[in-house]
Amino acid sequence: MPDVIVVGGGPVGILLAGLLAVRGVDVEVLEQRVEPSLRSRAIGIHPPSLRALEQLGVAGQVIGRAVRIRGGVVRSDGRTLGRMAFTESADRTQSVISLPQSETEAVLRARFAELAPGRLRGGVTVTGVCDLGDRVSVDTVRTGGTTAQTLEARYVVAADGARSLVRDLLGIRSAARTGGETYLMCDYPDTGEYPGEAVLFFERGGVVESFPLPRGRRRWVAMTPTLMTDATSEDLAMLIRARTGVYLPPTTAGASAFSVQQRLAARLVAGRVVLIGDAAHQISPIGGQGMNLGWLDALQLAPALQQALRDPAAAASVLGHYDRRRRRSARMAARQAGFNMAMGGPVQGLRLRLRNGLVRTLAVPPASAVLARAFTMRWL
Repeated sequence: MPDVIVVGGGPVGILLAGLLAVRGVDVEVLEQRVEPSLRSRAIGIHPPSLRALEQLGVAGQVIGRAVRIRGGVVRSDGRTLGRMAFTESADRTQSVISLPQSETEAVLRARFAELAPGRLRGGVTVTGVCDLGDRVSVDTVRTGGTTAQTLEARYVVAADGARSLVRDLLGIRSAARTGGETYLMCDYPDTGEYPGEAVLFFERGGVVESFPLPRGRRRWVAMTPTLMTDATSEDLAMLIRARTGVYLPPTTAGASAFSVQQRLAARLVAGRVVLIGDAAHQISPIGGQGMNLGWLDALQLAPALQQALRDPAAAASVLGHYDRRRRRSARMAARQAGFNMAMGGPVQGLRLRLRNGLVRTLAVPPASAVLARAFTMRWL
C-alpha cells in the first residue's frame, strides 16, 4: 500500500508526485490517458513555480528549453500605453519564462520516472473513492477495458482536472464564480517586433495577447464574441489584423477555441482525500495563472502530506492549514483574473478613454511595481 495515490498525471499531479518522491514518500500516480497530451494551453512559468521545479531538480532543464519574458507592453489604437519590466536578476529562477506545457510535462515525467520507476500507471480510470478512516480505497478500471482493481493508500490526492471525478464522488461543491468569455488562440512564427516581451492590445473589439515561445514562435490569443470552434489559423490572423493592424505569417498550427470558467471547490480537504490544481480551483488562463497556481498547491501540499504521514496526530491541523491557505490564494488569483478579463473586454467611447487612462496610471511607479509583482504571482 503506497503512502499516497495521486489521481491525474498532468503537470500538477506529476509535479506533486515528484516532490513527494524527493521527500522519500511512497507515491503512485494513476493517469487516465495512455499517452501524454500534446496540447499546450499553458506556457507561462513564474518565479514561485521555478522554486518548485528547483526542489525537483529540473529548474535548469526547464529554463534551458524556455524563452525568458523580460516584460510586457500595452498598446491601443496603434499607440503604446505603457511598459512593465519584470525583475532582472542573475538568479535564473527569478525569471518569467515561456515553455509549452507539453514540453514541461515531458521533463516532469522523465524526472518522476527516475525517482519512482514504474509508479506512473497510464490507462487507468478511477471509478470510486472511499475514505476508510485509516486509509483510502480507490476503485479503478483499465481504460477501454473491463479489468477492475481496488487499490489502497494512506492518502489520495485528486489532481484530475476541472471536471474532477474524485471531487464529484466526494460530493464537494465547485461553485462557478465567473465565466462565459470566449477566446481563440494559435502559435505563429515570431516576426521579431517585440523580442522577449509579452504584448497586450487593448482594442475596441476586445483584447489581443501575444507571448514569445521558444524556437522563433509566438502565441497569439484574441477574445471573441462567441466560441469559434470551427475557426482556422487564417481566421484568427484576420481578426488580429482587423483589431491591431499586425500581419501574421502563415502557420501550420491549428487554432484552438476555448471558453473561460472560474470555479472554487467548497473545501480542498475531505478526510484523507485532498484536492489540488484545477480539481480545487479553475482559474482563467488569461494572465497565465492556472498551471502555476496548481504548482504552488503542490509546493505546499508535499511537505504537509509528509508531516501528516510522519505525525498522524498533526494531520488534521497541517491539512487544514493547506486548505485555508490555498483557498485564499485561489480567491486572490480569481480576482486578478477577473480584473484581467474585465480590462480586456470590448469597449467604446468614454469607457475606452477611461480604461486607457487607467492603464497609463498603472504603468508608472509605484503602481507598476505592484502590478509586476501581481503578474509574476509573487504574492500567491
